Amino acid sequence: MDYLSAYRDYLRDEKGASDNTLSSYLRDMRQFSEYVEERGISLRQVIRADIENYEKYLTLKGKSASTVTRAAASIKSFYNFMLARGQVTGNPAKGLAPARVERKLPQILTSKEVELLLAQPECTDLKGFRDRAMLELLYATGIRVSELIGLNVDDLNLSVGMLRCAGKGKERVIPLYPAAVRALSDYVERVRPQMVDDPGETALFVNVNGERMSRQGFWKLIKHYQAKAGIQKEITPHTLRHSFAAHLLENGADLQSIQEMLGHVDISSTQIYSQLVNQKLKQVYQKAHPRA
Repeated sequence: MDYLSAYRDYLRDEKGASDNTLSSYLRDMRQFSEYVEERGISLRQVIRADIENYEKYLTLKGKSASTVTRAAASIKSFYNFMLARGQVTGNPAKGLAPARVERKLPQILTSKEVELLLAQPECTDLKGFRDRAMLELLYATGIRVSELIGLNVDDLNLSVGMLRCAGKGKERVIPLYPAAVRALSDYVERVRPQMVDDPGETALFVNVNGERMSRQGFWKLIKHYQAKAGIQKEITPHTLRHSFAAHLLENGADLQSIQEMLGHVDISSTQIYSQLVNQKLKQVYQKAHPRA
């Protein structure tokens, strides 16, 4: 029996897997199948030790921890299928510990780089005023880009300098610094009315057609201003969010307050910024201490 073909049909027809998922799982399983067959083992004969040895084999070949973990997940899924079809008596991948994935620290900008980036939009036309307001708001609040483009006009309370954000099902209120309030006031009061034709449009930030800004549109905006500023670091829409959190922590904000503003459910997601700040302090120490 061609177990991999049957598995492919199962993923496609019964599980409704996407093309990407199909491609990824089948590629992993073909590679594992070749590995065990070269050692005289059929897929029905595989035991846990065979999978553990395969993980070691992948690691020795220089595969990343995330690649090894994904391969193990594909194998586990395959044997769940085999178990349901009565082809094996147990799943040999059950209970395997995932490979330790080293969590990469996010890229952040220095305060000077942030100032340089925020200065790039020229307030000489409607788009310039809008872009300045978007960048200032992003750095002022640390909200996600999906939350930024999802904002409506009534989420702003400029008279008290606050933003209401309801991203990921948890509403939070975040303060705005004065420069952000000024940029937003200019945009909302003078610019947005000229960009929006439909009086029923609720979106805070709109494109040149007067419709809600898209993620792709904002991505292009970020890349344009990165190039214009001559910043060599790779800037993504999330970079200002990371920079917001790290800079607050550097300047004495507590982790719990930053967690609340970022909308993190788990404090462990916020603690990564402590690692960033500690790494920076260590670099400063090693560079500046006469005996380091």
